[in-house]
Amino acid sequence: MKYRIALIKGDGIGPEIIDSAVAVLDETADRLGLTIIYDECAAGGQAIELYGNPLPAETVRICKRSDAVLLGAVGAVKWELLPAYMRPERAILGLRTELGLYANLRPIVLHIPLAEASPLRRDITERGFNFVFVR
Repeated sequence: MKYRIALIKGDGIGPEIIDSAVAVLDETADRLGLTIIYDECAAGGQAIELYGNPLPAETVRICKRSDAVLLGAVGAVKWELLPAYMRPERAILGLRTELGLYANLRPIVLHIPLAEASPLRRDITERGFNFVFVR
């Protein structure tokens, strides 16, 4: 089987995270005999720098023709003083609208060895936790 994935590397640590995710996807695809075609496109601060727009029409077009979109973090201090309609985060809202998305899943896992680093009470963290916020 062949899958097309739109890659939006984003800003800050986004490119590093997406590059790592692609490495995992490539290994998984290789083991399962799948083919993945990646189409890199810009959104967020990167798109502002390249095109003067946080969500270019070409990015939306690529995302709509893809089987999935892999989106890295967008935004940085560098763009905080821009007007609201030009901020990198507008790309996320625009993509949600254009792709008809309404849910945002945020998995939260606290591993026992990291419990001491949590600001939560010890009785909450002592056994760790694993849940998902749905926004």
